[in-house]
Amino acid sequence: MDAERTPAVAAAEVKSEPEQLRRVALASAVGTTIEWYDYFIYSTAAALVFGSQFFSTLSPASATLAAFATLGVGFLARPVGGILWGHFGDRIGRKAMLVASLVLMGVATVGVGLLPTFDQIGVAAPILLVFLRLLQGLSAGGEWGGAALMAVEHAPEGHRGKYGSYSQVGVPAGLILAQLVFVVIDATMDDQQFASWGWRLPFLFSIVLVGVGLFIRLRIEESPVFRALKVEQVRARLPMIDVLRERPRELVIASVSFIANTAIGYVFLAYLLSYGTSVLRVSRTTMLVVVIIGSISWLVSIVVSAIWSDRVGRKPVYLVGSVLLVVWPVPFFLLVDTRSTALMIVAVIVLTIGLGASYGPQSALFAEMFEPRYRYSGASFSYAVGAVLGGGFAPLVAAALQTSTGTSLSVSAYMMGTAVISLIAVLFIRETWRVAR
Repeated sequence: MDAERTPAVAAAEVKSEPEQLRRVALASAVGTTIEWYDYFIYSTAAALVFGSQFFSTLSPASATLAAFATLGVGFLARPVGGILWGHFGDRIGRKAMLVASLVLMGVATVGVGLLPTFDQIGVAAPILLVFLRLLQGLSAGGEWGGAALMAVEHAPEGHRGKYGSYSQVGVPAGLILAQLVFVVIDATMDDQQFASWGWRLPFLFSIVLVGVGLFIRLRIEESPVFRALKVEQVRARLPMIDVLRERPRELVIASVSFIANTAIGYVFLAYLLSYGTSVLRVSRTTMLVVVIIGSISWLVSIVVSAIWSDRVGRKPVYLVGSVLLVVWPVPFFLLVDTRSTALMIVAVIVLTIGLGASYGPQSALFAEMFEPRYRYSGASFSYAVGAVLGGGFAPLVAAALQTSTGTSLSVSAYMMGTAVISLIAVLFIRETWRVAR
């Protein structure tokens, strides 16, 4: 798969100083944590408060659906972000795009925190909310690719999975941070205060986190692989066009393999909170704690599965996670519907093990599927398309199925359907691990 690498590029892929490795690992983990914190506080607020703040003229059920629809709108901008950041990431460099995407996400998130509600400015409020959500999606479309490639391309030989996992842990880590902030707010103010102004605090806090992330990311060096591409003058002029021409099979397989992980992941991180509080009538604090525990399990399984993939290959680990995502959705909701905190925790832990196994090795796998000269474009676009097809409207679909059928098993069927589709794609993956080693 990497046959087009020049000697300089091939050598660069296995050389990086230990101190720089630590900095890159920290920058990938902390930076993506901040990016996904920004993304997830939107998801949490959409589940808890956006319906009443920006769609107050609708019924409660319709307002919830509208709020989840704005969540999905952000995903539509992801492929555009993947193409945009990917093009300049392959032309200008990985580092510059990491910084730009972080700044854009911060601006959009703080903007949501300052946004007037429907009662204050009318229909302009949801319109501006959608616009800011599109900016978040544009940022997220390129953030993952840059962070993943910086980690993987700095990694020593035989450890791409391990170092690639540092960008992956940003998803559950950002979710944990977002939920902890909402738990603190929930514990320190009443419902009226939270609805009036408390929900804005997590969005405004983002400005501090973005400052920290920029400080860390500005201190890392450019990817040694990209530096070698510049020296050898083999950068693609139109990288996305080259990917479509030379690697269409890999684009399709990578995109489809990610559908289940992102769909089921967003059912867990966005819909479950709304379902538990509004349908099952479980307290908001209890549901937040359940999601946090599941996120910790997700984080651990990401790291373990990524390291495992360095030993046995990417595909076997992916298969384990994909099969688990096929068989667990029905037991998942049966346990959640008991309203027992202990059983709900069991449900989310098993689910997130499946999510972790099908996500941990992803940075290394996607990087190894595409040549270095158009790697940012190929990896970012695949990730973004998979996210749109899977997670874009997963909470909205789940809420609509539950409302129309009156049973969570319809949501389980939806989760299983997406999992089967991705499992088929995983079966067609060509193992990249031995080539990389």
